[in-house]
Amino acid sequence: MQQQKISSKQIADMESRYRARLINSLSGFKSANMVATVDAEGQPNLAIVSSVIHLGSNPPLLGFISRPNSVQRHTLENILQVGAFTLNSVEADFASLAHQTSARYPKHQSEFEAVGLTPQFDNEFAAPFVLESSVKIALSLKEHQTIRSNNTEMVIGQIEAIHLPREIVQPDGYLDIEGMEWVTISGLDSYHVTQRLFRLEYAKPDKALVPLSTNGEQSEWPSEPDKLS
Repeated sequence: MQQQKISSKQIADMESRYRARLINSLSGFKSANMVATVDAEGQPNLAIVSSVIHLGSNPPLLGFISRPNSVQRHTLENILQVGAFTLNSVEADFASLAHQTSARYPKHQSEFEAVGLTPQFDNEFAAPFVLESSVKIALSLKEHQTIRSNNTEMVIGQIEAIHLPREIVQPDGYLDIEGMEWVTISGLDSYHVTQRLFRLEYAKPDKALVPLSTNGEQSEWPSEPDKLS
């Protein structure tokens, strides 16, 4: 495969949409989630994001990046108003509907209604969930930071509740998300389902790696040539 070098000047000179697709593809596969919010008047909002990151498990924190708040960002505005949001899995059978939530609908129009997804409300939490999603996470706003390098906004939430199928939770806490066809994103617009290679035990410098089965028990290597010792 022939290599090429792209300089920072070439990147700066690129057409904006081409540059966005290229740079967004560089980090590889990213998680696909829908952020569901509601404003102070009860108007729901739904937006797909590919920037959700794990920030810690005690306390349980997740974050995501919102684009600069130079124009109306309904998701960010709602979270700052209400202090709550939900993250909802995107699965293969409705990935195209989730993608459509990235369109710039007016604030008074619910993306749920516009794309054909269903808001699910819980009396114990302000923000709605997505009924069609298998994994639904309720989060309260903990921090909101502006990243000075490019004025994007980082939203950090603490997990208040998790709704998910009992059968995907393995005995050691691992979630078998592949089994429910939770999709991933590459670039801005390419959706993928995954194929697991293997699970691996906790790595130590003086111990050969041991593969694990889905439920966390020791297993066999799927192919001998890739075995590490």
